[in-house]
Amino acid sequence: MWVQVGFLVQVSRRFSQGFAAALVGVLLSGCATSLMDGIWGDDSNASSAAATSASAVAPNTVAAQENVEVAKLYNEALADLNGNSLKSALRQFGEVERQYPYSTYATQSILMQAYIGYRLGKWDDAINAANRYITLHPGGKDVGYAYYLVAICTYDQIANTKRDQSATQKAVASLEEVAQRFPGTPYAADAAAKVLVARDHLAGKEMEVGRYYYRQGAYLAGINRFKRVVTDYRSTSQTPEALYRLTEGYMALGVVSEAQTAAAVLGTNYPQSDWYKDAYQLVASDGKVPEANSQSWISKAFDAVNPM
Repeated sequence: MWVQVGFLVQVSRRFSQGFAAALVGVLLSGCATSLMDGIWGDDSNASSAAATSASAVAPNTVAAQENVEVAKLYNEALADLNGNSLKSALRQFGEVERQYPYSTYATQSILMQAYIGYRLGKWDDAINAANRYITLHPGGKDVGYAYYLVAICTYDQIANTKRDQSATQKAVASLEEVAQRFPGTPYAADAAAKVLVARDHLAGKEMEVGRYYYRQGAYLAGINRFKRVVTDYRSTSQTPEALYRLTEGYMALGVVSEAQTAAAVLGTNYPQSDWYKDAYQLVASDGKVPEANSQSWISKAFDAVNPM
């Protein structure tokens, strides 16, 4: 049986400013300690990757009650895990699976190995263990958690916005699958929160490329990048700047009506944003004011979400 434990949900106003982690809740039946990352301290057995990895919902850590050898071995592994002796716990859970492959403890030990691999930053090992559980127990009660571990291992490998974003796109797809297939679970909630951060990251990549094109004087190419942020990643924190950049680009190209529309939409949706103040001044420098053209693709993009 699974117990609900506390987990960290990470959100970001701007991805480049880092993740802001918030502890949502801790609830353990009959136990006063949480196994969540960041609550345990590090020791010499944990790698530096474990210390910097993002948080994950912890697996079931209820001790075995039977007085049999496999239960004793399983509980020894749990003790190492609780003591943050991660490498020792990993070996012990591996022994449970090797020595007692047909026991229920072996089944749980596979998930434990996947989780510890995640904690140690051994992404490939963690993914392989989770996929092994999925393959061997596709109808298992904890298969959702196995999918979740695969997803967050991919998520934690997201690179900065200057590099290829294929891993980010894969992470979004995996996290969305978990959130949609296993609603109502702690790991589904965590996956949904991480999707928001990952999408912000993808939008940040589009912004980075768009700014580069502007610096080269390639305004049309830059506009196409900022357009994608507005149409595909509108709910991210990158949208206010994207609307300002559209104002900037259209003004540079002499398409004043579209510049006015971008500024007006920015002011309507983000009136307190500094980007709106800059956009207003930019349009005013040509003797114009922000004014939305209802036929503009910019107006239509936002009307589709906020119909009058």
